Amino acid sequence: AGGPIPMTKVVLVSTSATSLQGHDTGLWIEELAAPYYEFKKAGYEVVIASPAGGPIPIDKNSMGEGFFTDAAKKFMHDGEAVGELCHSTKLDSIDFASVDAIFCCGGHGTCVDFHDNATLKSAIESMYAGDKVVSAVCHGPMALPQCNKPDGTPLIAGKVVAGFKDSEEVAVALQDKVPFMLESKMKELGAKYESADDWNSKCCVDGKLVTGQNPQSSEACAAAVISILS
Repeated sequence: AGGPIPMTKVVLVSTSATSLQGHDTGLWIEELAAPYYEFKKAGYEVVIASPAGGPIPIDKNSMGEGFFTDAAKKFMHDGEAVGELCHSTKLDSIDFASVDAIFCCGGHGTCVDFHDNATLKSAIESMYAGDKVVSAVCHGPMALPQCNKPDGTPLIAGKVVAGFKDSEEVAVALQDKVPFMLESKMKELGAKYESADDWNSKCCVDGKLVTGQNPQSSEACAAAVISILS
């Protein structure tokens, strides 16, 4: 017995989708970049994964004025990080039994390949049932409504959660393209939805479920995950 203590392992899940009903989209880079560096700094093994595996599309708007944060800029100039983004691990090849936390990053691509995804659903449900950390920010929580607790009730029912706000969806004029409005859907499923003003940071922690409202919340969510794992 003995041997090295295994590193804490976190899987960052990104979308593989490039388009939402004709709207060019993908990953919101800040929501992967900020947690990536926070988790690396904490000494974790970080795996970048996506439904399709391989190259992950970036929503160009996430590199626009006011959104292209220091962490995002650092990431785009980091050869190793970009390499991992271009060669992401296919979600269904990951054994989540060896994973300590899953972190679902946002971007409107998730409105295509997260909300009705059996592999992601099963990963989140098994993580939740195993008392491990389930975290998601902005549109990352699109993955949550399909998930159930072991007793068959909605995973987010009765949970304090955050996620992209309906008023924010209207502000970006994509309310008619998304499969459902995240805030409304969370409330419908019996979640205790909380939010800050549009484009302000809001992170909710309920047990080992960590959720954030928008790109501004990604660092707070990463910090919350680290404090649970510490």
